[in-house]
Amino acid sequence: MKLAEEKNAGLNEILAKAVEGERISTEEGVRLYDCDLMSLAQAATQVRKQKNPDQLVTFVVDRNVSYTNACFIDCDFCAFYRRPGDPEAYTLTLDEIFAKIEELVSLGGTQVLIQGGVNPKLGLDYYIHLIRSVKERFPKVAIHSFSVVELDFLSKKERMPLDQVLLVLKEAGLNSIPGGGAEILVERVREKISPKKIDPDGWLDFMRVAHRVGLKSSATMVFGHVETLEERMIHMERLRTLQDETGGFMAFIAWTLAPNGTPRMSHFEQAGGADYLRTVAISRLFLDNFKSINAGWLTEGLKLGQVALAFGANDMGGTLIEDKVLEPTGITIHTRKEDLIRLIREAGYVPAQRDTDYRILQVFE
Repeated sequence: MKLAEEKNAGLNEILAKAVEGERISTEEGVRLYDCDLMSLAQAATQVRKQKNPDQLVTFVVDRNVSYTNACFIDCDFCAFYRRPGDPEAYTLTLDEIFAKIEELVSLGGTQVLIQGGVNPKLGLDYYIHLIRSVKERFPKVAIHSFSVVELDFLSKKERMPLDQVLLVLKEAGLNSIPGGGAEILVERVREKISPKKIDPDGWLDFMRVAHRVGLKSSATMVFGHVETLEERMIHMERLRTLQDETGGFMAFIAWTLAPNGTPRMSHFEQAGGADYLRTVAISRLFLDNFKSINAGWLTEGLKLGQVALAFGANDMGGTLIEDKVLEPTGITIHTRKEDLIRLIREAGYVPAQRDTDYRILQVFE
């Protein structure tokens, strides 16, 4: 009994530190996984209110365009990709991409996320032409596109320094970069689940360069597979350190592995809702230099994403017309602006549509 009381007292001290604005350590972050959910929710909500004092919960009207599924990276958890040359491998034409963005614009969308496999047939000229064409056709749509893995390979393929590649793409019209491909920024984990991907130091260096040339990004974490709790916190600590240095991360998004449809990962049980909510709350307490924590409802489901708003999240991410990456895993969700507005209201918050840079476009009182 005494040990339990001492343990709870120690956890309450860590929560109090975070609420008072004192930085908590990675070891303290690990300890918070033993904290009860309600105490975590209360502390995370207090910190969220400090970072975002209004009752607004934001979202962006966007869509994902999976422009190619040809990829040689061969990640264990990906059911979307096909090897180059496979009969099912594809690369969309410009007209096919335009048609998808037209649908987005008709729904009042302001952001497109063009992302796909690492297709060795596509060079810098392809990406410049694609970005310029989209920007010319849809000048008001922000291009929040291409993963670290795609652009890192492009730099190597062209034998061109990364900063030059990013500057060329920025000049063509690229606005910002999503944070995909981070998974868990620990070498042991990467070697097990995605050994051909850019390594953890490389991912961080990429983001450092991107932020330096004026391209902001999001930061992500995919958890619930081979990583330990300590490795989750190391991941967050590395993101926090880089954010101290650059200030270039606009938001943090965590979601769990969706093993269905990926035979090499199907023996893993998906992390449960309590683990997800606990991780969201801890990220809010630990990532003290991130203003926005997004609810990863795409893999967790809309209801759990809604609950995450009570665990420190202040953004519901984007609408979803389709997601070709997740469809092979059995996740098929079609979510429109009205759905997110309703979910946010039901949770007791005020919905607000934002743009890519998290500026408020419209508040739905």
